[in-house]
Amino acid sequence: MASAPSSSSPGSTGAAGARGIHLPDTARELVKILVAGPFGVGKTTLIDSVSEIRPLHTEEHLSEASARVDDLAGVRDKTTTTVAIDFGRISLGGGVVLYLFGTPGQERFRSLWADIAYGALGALVLVDTRRIDDSFDVLGLVEETGLPYAVALNTFPDSRPYTEEQLRRALDLEAGTPMVTCDARDTNSSIDALLALVQHLIARNRPETR
Repeated sequence: MASAPSSSSPGSTGAAGARGIHLPDTARELVKILVAGPFGVGKTTLIDSVSEIRPLHTEEHLSEASARVDDLAGVRDKTTTTVAIDFGRISLGGGVVLYLFGTPGQERFRSLWADIAYGALGALVLVDTRRIDDSFDVLGLVEETGLPYAVALNTFPDSRPYTEEQLRRALDLEAGTPMVTCDARDTNSSIDALLALVQHLIARNRPETR
């Protein structure tokens, strides 16, 4: 896999740039990435913020019936939910193109997980530090598939401050798992979170120096 530059380099593009349809001529590495996380954590928002094409969403309005099975604690203002996938694309420097597949965060859509995860090289797991326990099921699913992953702490105005050590311990992360802070609404911040994952994948696939 080619190396990727920081989001501030001229080769990076995102929602702030032109939203084309066709792949750039420089595309060399096409990489499928999952954007995972619990219900209401900001997966759709992150894909919207970085996609260079018009994102695909499969969202439905929350109903009284869904409210009885979806825990709305901490996300009372949420009015829609992803019921299949979100999809977007972003071209990074070095010819790397990420295809982003956002997964539904509710337990009742667990049966879709294997199909959506098929062929993915890694996952970016979004975490809301106000609802850390909600992330355990998704982290478990990612680990069951054997996918390398990075954790992005999506910031909210009323999030409590924690140290990195506290969060790593609470999420039971292995020492080598990247963990970054991001604002899913901000293009550069979201790209930086994706770059943390890409660089992790590059490091894992780099031949050991003999």
